[in-house]
Amino acid sequence: MSRKDSKTTGGNGQSVRLPRKRFYRARAHSNPLSDSHFPIPISPSDIDYSHHYPRFFDSKHDEHDKGVMCLPKVRFADIGCGFGGLLVKLSPLFPETLMIGMELRDKVTEYVKERILALRASNPGQYDNISVVRTNSMKYLPNYFCKGQLSKMFSLFPDPHFKEKNHRRRVISPQLLDEYAFALEVGGIIYTITDVEELGDWMKSCMESHPLFIAVSDEELEADPVVRLLSCATEEGQKVARNGGRTFRAVYNI
Repeated sequence: MSRKDSKTTGGNGQSVRLPRKRFYRARAHSNPLSDSHFPIPISPSDIDYSHHYPRFFDSKHDEHDKGVMCLPKVRFADIGCGFGGLLVKLSPLFPETLMIGMELRDKVTEYVKERILALRASNPGQYDNISVVRTNSMKYLPNYFCKGQLSKMFSLFPDPHFKEKNHRRRVISPQLLDEYAFALEVGGIIYTITDVEELGDWMKSCMESHPLFIAVSDEELEADPVVRLLSCATEEGQKVARNGGRTFRAVYNI
């Protein structure tokens, strides 16, 4: 990480140091079918988001008030968020929209937490709408989101799982698309991108074959500010760009 990324100045004039990736070493990918040990909510209503987004939740509300429908809900989900680059870029574009990254690797999740806290400290009033949770979205997505809750989902540069026997581990699959369709609102969009052509064809084929997903038109893609971030916001995307690699994008809505 560059010096600019590792240190910034807070609103009170004091320097705030961002976490360094070298202290959060982790494997590039994890097996999503293995059993991991972390808390899992029984249902979306069991999640206390006041710890994730304190500015958006009034801690003085009692338990009865927490059931009021006007409480904000998470609207964007980054599946396999990695080091949080996309969340950081999206936050100022949609400052009133709650977004969450879902990451299986514990050290990477801890890095994203520390990164968000440092950004909030150095930029008062900003980055309050993003957070991260360690979980396995391939197993527990319905535990986090109600039907039609999300307006956008992201799966950027996922593990390609090249071997055919491991294709069931891919984050885009016919079975998982059923769950994604459940969580997305009508008109909601799922964004995917990869630098592996075979995986790009696979993801596109899965969504083309699903009865609920429709490809977003070129005109809509051109007008969508999010699309421009897909290839450059994440650390993986930046590495592909540095190496002059190609990317394969698939964006669909329901």
